[in-house]
Amino acid sequence: MRVPFTKMHGAGNDFVLMDNRAGDIHLTTASIEALCHRRFGIGADGVLLLQRPEDPSRQHARMVYFNSDGSRAEMCGNGARCFTSFALAHGEGEGNSLRFLTDAGEISATRDGDEITVQMIEPFDIRTGISVPLQAGAAIVHHANTGVPHVVRFVDDVRTIDIRPEGAELRFHPAFGPKGANANFAQITPDGLVLVRTYERGVEDETLACGTGVTAVGILAHLVHGVSLPVRLRVAGGDHLTIGLKRDGDRVTAVTMTGPAKLVFTGEVDI
Repeated sequence: MRVPFTKMHGAGNDFVLMDNRAGDIHLTTASIEALCHRRFGIGADGVLLLQRPEDPSRQHARMVYFNSDGSRAEMCGNGARCFTSFALAHGEGEGNSLRFLTDAGEISATRDGDEITVQMIEPFDIRTGISVPLQAGAAIVHHANTGVPHVVRFVDDVRTIDIRPEGAELRFHPAFGPKGANANFAQITPDGLVLVRTYERGVEDETLACGTGVTAVGILAHLVHGVSLPVRLRVAGGDHLTIGLKRDGDRVTAVTMTGPAKLVFTGEVDI
């Protein structure tokens, strides 16, 4: 089956997007891995499918997301921005606005030029000051579920992190089992900019950006370290993202993520 596709990236986090509103694209783990392979396929951190919503009176579209290993993930923040651009280009939404369903819940987004703002789901399972035993000794980490679970460790210098072993250790740590969590390392600079590196679950490696990870880091940088709102962050790919939120005591609401969604190329591929 020959299928049109679009390759996009959000702050270096790259995706293959396909229009599956007809419902005739059926991906297997093997086909997803082949599409995402960076030497023998298109190359991507994941695959996004545009599908029809279950309730058209509530949403314009449904987003289905698969990691590069074929596993289905609840949500992807950078993917949500790319999905918004893709869906709007395919005639969905109202003007520059889109409401869509993910496995983590309903998302709304707006486009303003090259920037897209996604209204994230309300975060939950926020835990701060967790002491976890690591090979190098006990470390203090923090946790937030922003659609998918994220562990955040604030460090003095993110450049010194050997992210594959240290990220994997947190990602598979029994404290966050059984499904594990994405691992984020963050450094707060003197001017309040937060530098972020992420080891992403399902990719099992560092990605140049992770939208839900940046969201978790932004929330926890504000809650734990008092970083001013909106929180400005720079990801490993070099792009900047902005996290906004409202705080009502211990409750965090109205979380937004703003950043780019860029077209790389289009084509057709055999599945």
